[in-house]
Amino acid sequence: MPLLPATRSFLHKSVIESHSAFVFLLFSIFVKMNQSNLRKLSTFHVLIFKRDMSSSSYASVKRFPEKKFFNSNQEDVGVVERLCKGKRFSEAIDVLCSQKLLIEAVQLLSRAKRPPASTYCNLIQICTQRRALELGKKVHQHIRTSGFVPGVVICNRLMRMYTKCGSLVDARKVFDEMPQRDVCSWNVMVNGYAEAGLVEEARKLFDEMPERDSYSWTAMVTGYVKRHQPEEALLLYSLMQKEPNSKGNVFTVSSAVSAAAEVPCVRRGKEIHGHVVRSGLDSDEVLWSSLMDMYGKCGCVDEARSIFDNKIVEKDVVSWTSMIDRYFKSRRWKEGFSLFSELVGSCCVRPNEYTFAGVLNACTDLTTEEIGKQVHGYMTRVGYDPYSFASSSLVDMYTKCGNMESAKHVVDGCSKPDLFSWTALIGGYAQNGEPEKALKYFELLLESGTKPDHITFVSVLSACTHAGLVEKGLEYFYSITEKHGLSHTDDHYTCLVDLLARAGRFEQLKDIISEMPMKPSKFLWASVLGGCSTHGNVDLAEEAAQELFKIEPENPATYVTMANIYAAAGKWEEEGRMRKRMREIGVTKRPGSSWTEIKRKRHVFIAGDTSHPTHEQIVGYLGELRKKMKEEGYVPATNLVLHDVEDEQKEENLVYHSEKLAVAFAILSTPEGTGVKVFKNLRSCVDCHSAIKFISKITKRKITVRDTTRFHCFENGQCSCRDYW
Repeated sequence: MPLLPATRSFLHKSVIESHSAFVFLLFSIFVKMNQSNLRKLSTFHVLIFKRDMSSSSYASVKRFPEKKFFNSNQEDVGVVERLCKGKRFSEAIDVLCSQKLLIEAVQLLSRAKRPPASTYCNLIQICTQRRALELGKKVHQHIRTSGFVPGVVICNRLMRMYTKCGSLVDARKVFDEMPQRDVCSWNVMVNGYAEAGLVEEARKLFDEMPERDSYSWTAMVTGYVKRHQPEEALLLYSLMQKEPNSKGNVFTVSSAVSAAAEVPCVRRGKEIHGHVVRSGLDSDEVLWSSLMDMYGKCGCVDEARSIFDNKIVEKDVVSWTSMIDRYFKSRRWKEGFSLFSELVGSCCVRPNEYTFAGVLNACTDLTTEEIGKQVHGYMTRVGYDPYSFASSSLVDMYTKCGNMESAKHVVDGCSKPDLFSWTALIGGYAQNGEPEKALKYFELLLESGTKPDHITFVSVLSACTHAGLVEKGLEYFYSITEKHGLSHTDDHYTCLVDLLARAGRFEQLKDIISEMPMKPSKFLWASVLGGCSTHGNVDLAEEAAQELFKIEPENPATYVTMANIYAAAGKWEEEGRMRKRMREIGVTKRPGSSWTEIKRKRHVFIAGDTSHPTHEQIVGYLGELRKKMKEEGYVPATNLVLHDVEDEQKEENLVYHSEKLAVAFAILSTPEGTGVKVFKNLRSCVDCHSAIKFISKITKRKITVRDTTRFHCFENGQCSCRDYW
């Protein structure tokens, strides 16, 4: 570079009289320099400004602003203009590309007769990054018209641009017109089809490949996994292992592991695990995380934990959250909560919203409000996003545990709650016997500008169902399509039928069912059967039962409910036939169980079970309560007992229902005046519902019972459901 020494000598010996001339000289040198000489010039530029700072020449220079070639758009424009005046269009395009001015660069391309390959490469790369299909097509058209013959590299880049922009037809045209192809050419096309979900086309091309590398196998295996075809992915992975000189990489193996997890097939997963160790890929922690996830999804939680403890050295929050979630998915609640506590005590990693949401969902499934409160307290201390789905999970947890005050407090803490939080709160109020508040919050949701979805309307219709608001429910049902532009779902029809069945409006119910655009579900027919049980409609009950027998003949609930209906109607012969049918097909009634938590310990009771340590004390206490209840006017609902026996025996059978045992134990185990909560796995029976109303009045306790459909809040002889459930 002979210009640099000469310039250095000139500037050392002379006073800079013209700053503009100096800048032009610097620029002239710059455009001809490589990176190494550029650094020398930068150093030299600093030397100039250090020289004779007090001189008049420096004062002259100081009047001009400092020039920054890369950062000044105005200067870039000047450079481009000068290059264009010199008909150096390719260099001008390169300058525009370096500044990511794609539109201007493509516009200038029309003035360049035959740019070099590097210019085309730069333009195609930026088009790919920007997903600028139309501009990319213009570049491709210029290649054709300019007479430039693209090589394999540029053709590969063109294909990649087209596949990334979703134009597979254009990509395939480039591929078919290529006189020569390398393995990259095939890979780009196979991967393009696979990413677009066209795995059949991808596989056809894959099978035609003259040679394959690890990228080829990875693209195809991953394509199958993304299209939820794990069996095909595993077969292809096995084929790869059998082929000579075919080796997958970490990404290929990770995709195969994901396929084994999706099947799920622990045997295939273990085979891949063995291959990982044999092929020396066992140093990759991402791959170990995939194996941990696979073992967890296949139900091998202990193997997953072993990898978590021994192979994943740098445990991030994703690893912790995944392992905790595996425990919860396998219903190993204690170990999941224990690992979460370990995470909380860790000084290196902090739980994120996904971790919190998973733990809170576990609390919801178990109805363990106490642990949920502790998690909430920790979230408050470390800080959490009130608009995240962890916040929504908090609302859901509190509503499912019957603590509407805390649920409302969480929602009130958000200036703009999301739809999930609104819906959880509305559904919570509906289930907790406060339909007026449920509908009030639905109106607040609409006022906030939030658009309800079909799940929101399920909660709204449920509120109307639990309150017996038939006309209001019909109004909301028809507003789904007419006012909110949504389509009715099967769930909406089920809620409406449930509402009408509970109200005994069977003729209207039949009309609704006949007009449904979809086939009635088992849940809809179960709602019909439930309404028939309440109102003693034997004929319609038999029709609903026949439909349910077709859908799920093994469900004992249908047989038990029909036996109940026959027994209540005094049709003991039909009731006997139903019980005989149950025995013949091997259907057994699901035992009723109820549970309550005392001092963080869960106590479970099953109807007729005598195994609890305090059973004798519980039975004795229930005997005392029964006497007081009868004095208050309690009459046992012996007509619901499924045996044609004496009334005295029927009454005795009713005493040992699981929720009565749980309520009695909770009262005996807590201080006087303390509220108690009981949870049941089945719908609460009529007699228990009546009995607990009397118990709440006699003991002056607030008793909350959650069954499969709602919360019943008993206080002073009344229930929040108003005897409508």
